Amino acid sequence: MSVVISEVAKGSKCYKKGIRSGDSLLSVNSHEIVDRLDFDFYCQDEEKLCFEFEKSDGKKKKIKINPLRYNDFTKALGISFDTYLMEKQHHCKNNCIFCFIDQLPKGMRESLYFKDDDSRLSFLFGNYITLTNLTEHEIERVISMHISPVNVSVHTMNPELRVRMMKNPHAGECLKILDRFAEAGIKMNTQLVLCPFINDGDELKYSLEKLSALYPSVQSIAAVPVGLTDHREGLEKIEPYTSERASQVIDIIEEFGDKFKKENGTRLAFPADEFYLKAGRKLPDEEFYEDYPQLENGVGMWTMTKSQFVEELENTEPTRKDLEISFAVGKAAYPLFSELLPMLEKKIDGLKIHIYEIENRFFGKNITVSGLITGRDLIDQLKGKPLGSALFISSSMIRADYPVKSDGVFLDDVTLVQAEEELNIKIVPNNCDGAQLIRMITEVE
Repeated sequence: MSVVISEVAKGSKCYKKGIRSGDSLLSVNSHEIVDRLDFDFYCQDEEKLCFEFEKSDGKKKKIKINPLRYNDFTKALGISFDTYLMEKQHHCKNNCIFCFIDQLPKGMRESLYFKDDDSRLSFLFGNYITLTNLTEHEIERVISMHISPVNVSVHTMNPELRVRMMKNPHAGECLKILDRFAEAGIKMNTQLVLCPFINDGDELKYSLEKLSALYPSVQSIAAVPVGLTDHREGLEKIEPYTSERASQVIDIIEEFGDKFKKENGTRLAFPADEFYLKAGRKLPDEEFYEDYPQLENGVGMWTMTKSQFVEELENTEPTRKDLEISFAVGKAAYPLFSELLPMLEKKIDGLKIHIYEIENRFFGKNITVSGLITGRDLIDQLKGKPLGSALFISSSMIRADYPVKSDGVFLDDVTLVQAEEELNIKIVPNNCDGAQLIRMITEVE
């Protein structure tokens, strides 16, 4: 195999040697290059590098370089590739009964319907993989390169149940890969998307037992409730979590975590914030979440944001600022912002903040996270409301699809500019950093 070069910087070593866009990189020090992982691995810690290229006319060319002579040898080399993967990303081979993409309405942009299950995206960007797409070459590469951590969507450690939930006959046997990674000392973060009466209850206890047996290679377990939209036509019936069932999940995981921490010094397993919100229970304090190993899965996000906000607020001098702004958040985040933002109003005389809870009409009322609010829902529910001089939203609402680099488009293709024009307001995307949030508000003119 080879990878095609998309660009060669003028004046670079490769350019001077005649390498051009459209030529292919075959190997580095005789190691075949398949993607960016190979490229980065075989180029590190070497005193001499020999790159073999194939020109568009089929002729081979070798270029040698001493990377230690350059502050940035890749810049000196001068070649670029279309993507980090250097080829198309791998499509998911599963048909999970809980797959969110299968629950999307028709007519959305094509990129949103692509199901990725690519180990390279896990290593490069932290995406979660199911292991069902891994080839033997990729398994051996993870082990030989000692690539860590690997993020794995496990869902259940029961092989038969995993086959049923993922509708892939190989889903169960792929769990053996976890053992191989553990034996090689590969660190793993794992997640369980829980569906009521399917893989929670006793099945959850079983999964926690089996995954914890792979500790310390398995360094964290996140349990996340299934997300159910109003567009599940033709899909298996799954009930949403009730308060009672969510409480049962919390009790199982907390009991497991208490015991595991006494024996090993870590809780290992954590319920997502959404379980506590659904159960109507108080979220744990900072100590519970240790070093926040599963923030991307919504585990401890509420507690961390609150802690950051309160700490920054204590360091904020009382002042006066005549300012009126607004916040738009999902149902899940509304109670948190309703608690925090009035505290800032008391600290800054003249500050007025409107907090609006946006109902998800596009996906359905069961979807409560801010990141899945669409531009049209935002516009329709805020039009005519007092917004002040700036509207704050979660940056996750306009997060771009990989590999598209467009950070100003909502899920329904409404752009940030269109929303600003229709609402006649400056929109300020912000992340969940509570301290940064206060600083951004105080900087608004």
